[in-house]
Amino acid sequence: MILRALLFLPLLGFLVAGVPVPGEASPARIKDLVEVDGVRGNDLLGYGLVVGLNNTGDSLRNSPFTEDAIVNLLERLGVNVSGEQIRARNVAAVLVTAALPPFSRAGSQVDVTVSAIGDAKSLLGGTLVMTPLNAADGQIYAVAQGSIIAGGILAQGQAETVTQGVPTAGLIPSGARVEREVAFDFTQVRDIRLALRNPDFTTAARIEAVINRDVGTRIARMLDSGTVELNLNRVGVDQPARLMAQIENLEVMTSTKARVVVDQRSGTIILGSDVRISRVAVTQGNLTLRVEERPLVVQPNPFADGQTVVIPRTDAEITEEPGNGLAIVDNSVALPEVVAGLNALGVSARDMIDILKSIKAAGALHAEFVVQ
Repeated sequence: MILRALLFLPLLGFLVAGVPVPGEASPARIKDLVEVDGVRGNDLLGYGLVVGLNNTGDSLRNSPFTEDAIVNLLERLGVNVSGEQIRARNVAAVLVTAALPPFSRAGSQVDVTVSAIGDAKSLLGGTLVMTPLNAADGQIYAVAQGSIIAGGILAQGQAETVTQGVPTAGLIPSGARVEREVAFDFTQVRDIRLALRNPDFTTAARIEAVINRDVGTRIARMLDSGTVELNLNRVGVDQPARLMAQIENLEVMTSTKARVVVDQRSGTIILGSDVRISRVAVTQGNLTLRVEERPLVVQPNPFADGQTVVIPRTDAEITEEPGNGLAIVDNSVALPEVVAGLNALGVSARDMIDILKSIKAAGALHAEFVVQ
């Protein structure tokens, strides 16, 4: 079987420097590997108005919901505008999003993101009017207000418009104040479950062993590849938070599946440290087909009884670029050996992605193949 091409040399040089070889996996802290069940943030969402724009807001004819919001806002402030024609271009309707961190208390502040939903051209220089933020249960947990920091620039003239970045979205640092706390009493938890961000039986077993060894008793129990349960009743701990502070900085040697990740859009290829390739023969070559039409126009002699005729002519050429011959990639037991075998092909990143697919299809690539 003839296979097509593999990784490019500069990228592989980066991979060798950035990925540890087998047997030298660096340890990681438990706090970086797991999430504590129940200790989570909550997403917030609100609908509001941005005012003070420099004629870059919504055109109310195309965004009637903006006009309705302006009318409702002004009426709540005691201004009667019923039946009036509002044609302001310095107002934009926006959606406001934020994440309420765990254990947030009333009065604390969080960042908010503001995004236009109408036909506003830019939110630069705008100010968000007081906007309540709701969670999935419909309750208001925060209120947002403040000046927007837009991430783009808009320059518009009569004949041309130049846009850099995204001027219709922006950020308000510490722009929302928490008004309601999430009802969660961590002190009443007696069984803490640690959820691994990357489920793996080996890593979960190592977390269980490290915690039990540090505490001095069998407090941790692995439930599955993604969960380790801590039973606080076995050690008589009254403060779960103090126990988490004790164990979250313990270091664990992690273990993950062998994985190859490729991004076809950018031509990026990442090899995990445990990737193995069986002995396989690989070759690479390119065929170029060029077809060019050169029609010939034939005209009759002067004063002759005839007509102009177009005679079709086609030039076709096939060119084959010289390849590197048949390269043998031997059985690889470490990432540097895999890299060295693939570098022998000396082909482009695009061709390398194709060859990796072919090696995987041939059963010689012993790793999970992820295409993004």
